[in-house]
Amino acid sequence: MKQRFSSLDVKVIAHELSTSLVSLRVSNIYDLSSKILLFKFAKPGIKKQLLIDSGFRCHLTEFARTASADISMFIQKLRKALKSRRVTAVSQIGTDRIIEFQFSDGHFRMYLEFFAGGNVILTDNELKILTLLRHVPEGEGQEPQRPGLTYSLENRQNYGGIPPLTKERVRDALQTIIQKAAAAAAKGKKIKKKPGDELRRGLATTIMELPPILVDHALRVTGFDSGANPSAVLENEGLLDHLLQSLEQARKIVQEVTSSDTCKGYILAKTRPGAESAQSDSADGVRQQKENLLYEDFHPFLPRQFEEDPNCVVLPFDNYNKMVDEFFSSVEGQKLESRLTEREAAAKRKLDATKADHAKRIEGLQEAQQLNIRKANAIEVNVERVQEAMDAVNGLIQQGMDWEDIGKLIDRERRRNNPVAAIIVSPLKLHENTITVLLGEAEGVEEEDDDDDDASDTDSVSSDDSGYAGTDAPTRKVCDNRLAVDIDLGLSPFANAREYYGERKVAAVKEQKTVLQSQHALRNAEQKIAAELKKGLKQEKPVLRPIRKQLWFEKFTWFISSDGYLVLGGKDAQQNEMLYRRYLKKGDVYVHADLHGAPSVIIKNSPSTPDAPIPPSTLSQAGSLAVCASSAWDSKAGMGAWWVNADQVSKSAPTGEFLATGSFMVRGKKNFLPPAQLILGLGLMFRVSEESKAKHVKHRLYDLPEAESSQKASTIVIDDTAADAKKDIDAEGSGSEDSAIDPSKQDDDEDESPGSVRENPLNQGVNNLKISGGSPVTGAAEPTQPRKDEFGGGQGEGLDTTTETGSVPLSTTKKQTAPASSGRSTPQPGKKGQQSKRGQHGKAKKIATKYKDQDEEDRAAIEALIGATAGKQKAEAEAKAKEEREAQRLATLERRRAQHQRQQREVAEHEEVRKMMLEEGIETLNAEEAASLTPLDALVGTPIPGDEILEAIAVCAPYSALGRCKYKVKLQPGTQKKGKAVKEVLESWKSASTKKGVLDEKSEDKEKMWPREVELFKALKPEEIINVVPVGKLRVMLSGAGGSGGKATRGSKK
Repeated sequence: MKQRFSSLDVKVIAHELSTSLVSLRVSNIYDLSSKILLFKFAKPGIKKQLLIDSGFRCHLTEFARTASADISMFIQKLRKALKSRRVTAVSQIGTDRIIEFQFSDGHFRMYLEFFAGGNVILTDNELKILTLLRHVPEGEGQEPQRPGLTYSLENRQNYGGIPPLTKERVRDALQTIIQKAAAAAAKGKKIKKKPGDELRRGLATTIMELPPILVDHALRVTGFDSGANPSAVLENEGLLDHLLQSLEQARKIVQEVTSSDTCKGYILAKTRPGAESAQSDSADGVRQQKENLLYEDFHPFLPRQFEEDPNCVVLPFDNYNKMVDEFFSSVEGQKLESRLTEREAAAKRKLDATKADHAKRIEGLQEAQQLNIRKANAIEVNVERVQEAMDAVNGLIQQGMDWEDIGKLIDRERRRNNPVAAIIVSPLKLHENTITVLLGEAEGVEEEDDDDDDASDTDSVSSDDSGYAGTDAPTRKVCDNRLAVDIDLGLSPFANAREYYGERKVAAVKEQKTVLQSQHALRNAEQKIAAELKKGLKQEKPVLRPIRKQLWFEKFTWFISSDGYLVLGGKDAQQNEMLYRRYLKKGDVYVHADLHGAPSVIIKNSPSTPDAPIPPSTLSQAGSLAVCASSAWDSKAGMGAWWVNADQVSKSAPTGEFLATGSFMVRGKKNFLPPAQLILGLGLMFRVSEESKAKHVKHRLYDLPEAESSQKASTIVIDDTAADAKKDIDAEGSGSEDSAIDPSKQDDDEDESPGSVRENPLNQGVNNLKISGGSPVTGAAEPTQPRKDEFGGGQGEGLDTTTETGSVPLSTTKKQTAPASSGRSTPQPGKKGQQSKRGQHGKAKKIATKYKDQDEEDRAAIEALIGATAGKQKAEAEAKAKEEREAQRLATLERRRAQHQRQQREVAEHEEVRKMMLEEGIETLNAEEAASLTPLDALVGTPIPGDEILEAIAVCAPYSALGRCKYKVKLQPGTQKKGKAVKEVLESWKSASTKKGVLDEKSEDKEKMWPREVELFKALKPEEIINVVPVGKLRVMLSGAGGSGGKATRGSKK
């Protein structure tokens, strides 16, 4: 099986990566193992993952992998240098197996080596090594590589360019092949080569830009005999020209492969031995067919030698990166899956061994009871013979005979067919004061033994009724069916029988205790083995799964209401701004709450019927989301939200005002909702296939609006002429509309007064209702407060004042007041100079007389000598610096003013376009967003039998909106961090799936868990679900965790 890249693979991969990665930035770097790295690249709307296996492969991957828990020092250095850097070039170094990545126009360079042990080297723009994955010592033909040295490129293969393919070069290559073969033969080396492989291998080592497989393919295409001897080709000009033509064909194939942005690829596979062929065209059939294949090789072209092989299966791909990813990921996935299966099988074997051990103990105790009963019965049946044997042995002992002599005497008597000696078994256990005798059992007992076929460890003999019939030794050996019983010589036969009955009772009591303790012991063993298996599975990496492509609305806080409407909420100020600019269309509803941190929430109405009213339940659920995602969740103080139509929300602020990102102006009446309950739910929705989607009852209110352009003309515009007139007045900057809808003048509206008390922007003296979404609620209002105070705007006339003086910023007012104050202070020294002190007039007269002959030049020279001008020069320098600073400040203010005016013009233009679109009902959804409206029908909470489930998507929403979800839990305000809570929820679902009777293997009972559902939510990562939950700390109410009907976990709180 192919394991590493050839030079042609490197060329094709570098060509595709230059198309895919250039202009993307490095978002993060991970190490999957000591030699496998994962680079994540991204830019708005595009995310890529690059997998680098040092020395073996490098390709984009579409499978999710688990990163190592510990970050190596090499990865830390790579992150420090390359994180957030833009990829500017990807290329191959000559024809060598080296790929060069340039970041920030060559400021940093990374080289990937795919030969020998491989390496990943980071250098600066002067090729000085900054860090590298593997330090390379100096060796034969190998330069040293370590930080601080210069990475050399001159000695790389064809670094200066690929030499032209001429007849002389081919002739030199053939001569080199012949010389190497002669040198090897002279040294006596035996080179293992296939027949006719000398020419192909030799050309690949001399004309190094062409790999051997490509040379072989070109020779077959052109009809050249690959088994020809190099010396014969060199001597024959015709063969030499033919060989040159074949090599030119190989070069032509290389140019064709890299002529387009994406290159085709071919996987060569063989059918797994014993695998059945799957002919079905369904997804399961294709998956089964791939599982039955063993991948062997891959190439950017289809080799002729494999094309003609009937045992080879060719899998074509349109993208070379996808093909390489499929090849290596399939092999990697099989290895991971086999390791997980081995761990589970080992745990099962360990549990089975524990169960077998307990069963063996109980069975041994039962056998001991039966054996003791049989021995006691045998003694009672043969009391006389037992007494005779005891008397005989006791008599010999009393005579003082040696124990060994007693055993020999009994053996002699047995050979003489003595009936007493015949039942005594040697050797005697006189040191224990016992002997072993063979006793025949009663007929009923013998029949039971024959029926049960009991294989006990007793020696037995088949005899007549008395059990002592003298028989010859061979016959006794063959037909022995008697029971060996130990007899205590110090007790009577009946006392010996009672001893056996007592042992039977002890074994019975022990059996009862063992049975009672066996279940408890097995349960503990199962828990211990399950814990060990869980710990071992955590150490193993999970099976590779494709990266799920998120839907366009998953970047927001989202859910589908119980009435089928899509509800979107922003996670920060930027997302609030995006929701307003891109997704708030005609017929939609804007929902918000007057609470700190409350997000902007929009309800998407049907594009085909934008005039249809939104149901109250959907409005209530959207309001609950706005309240729960605010500071009310932590304070546990539920309040009501409000909603307005899309045309009441705008980004145009009054003159002189500025709205920060995520803040908006709302004009008109706000419709307040009842106080919301602080209850959220975390559930799972399943995406089904297009065929399965048709089976479901319509749970969405609309599909993708077909013939949307024809419906636009017939759409009824909800804005009446009065609303249009108000919009025109607002566009001209007049404040009459705002004054008309001033909530302080609407006496009949009782809902406005509590809203104005809660809403901070109303205290700024503006009659417009300024609403900021998310965290910028107070942040957007604070900058406007001092501005209105500066201009003296009050509650009643603040808007008019702002409109008249709004063009004069606050900084300009401060500038005008500063020179006025300095102007008032300058005449004061003049007034003091007019009041001359006594004697000053005469002193001045004397000075004038003394220096009457000095001109200005002499005075300046004398002052320079005595240093009298230093203070004057310093004061002039300070005044000049002050003037420069003032000029710079004025320029900065002017630039900011121009920028502010430009932003106001852009916002005004956007609002004008948006107003026109709302009036005419024009939709601006792009193709991806429009096409993603219909997949909402494919999102179901509870699949029905026959559905093909593709994905599981986590959703956090008000609990009342998750009524259709099969898997859901309730969330309330609490002290538990959401990361730990999410892991707890996933673990509860996983543990519930292992309970008896919960899993429906046939996937028919909707109340039970299905194998596909369990597989999908087991593949979910807690990191993916944490971002779905819009709150920080919570409490999980595990009731009805899904599948089990809530019987086992209903009402349990954690």
